[in-house]
Amino acid sequence: MAGTANSNYEGFTAEERAAMKEHAQEQKKAARRASRADKAAEALRDVLAKIAEMPDSDRVMAERVHAVVTANAPALEPKLWYGMPSYALDGKVVCFFQSAEKFKARYATLGFNDLAKLDDGPMWPTAFALTEVTAEVEERIGELVRRAAG
Repeated sequence: MAGTANSNYEGFTAEERAAMKEHAQEQKKAARRASRADKAAEALRDVLAKIAEMPDSDRVMAERVHAVVTANAPALEPKLWYGMPSYALDGKVVCFFQSAEKFKARYATLGFNDLAKLDDGPMWPTAFALTEVTAEVEERIGELVRRAAG
């Protein structure tokens, strides 16, 4: 596009295209599930399987994040979202774990969507870099997800 601010745009990266394909597959799979209980059980299995596939450093953090989220915000339901473990309220993603490997990033990320009730004045963080999940980090994640789930 001539005259645009970024004339070097080359389209989506391979990782972004893969995430979009995963999301489409997740949507199709969810639509085929029978009952709500079946959906929840299968969604949990999908999340745990996705975590198990991660490289060790991401997997260890994702397992801890999963444990902290499910313990501190039981109303949030695990589900895959663009191929990432996420936690939803009434089907809408509140928070998610993005492995460093997912988009070849320097660190993993714990992110929150706008549904999360983390508002703190006119500006607040919605994503947190994770390099290790210590006891202190677990405590902070617990506080965040309790607030986010409302």
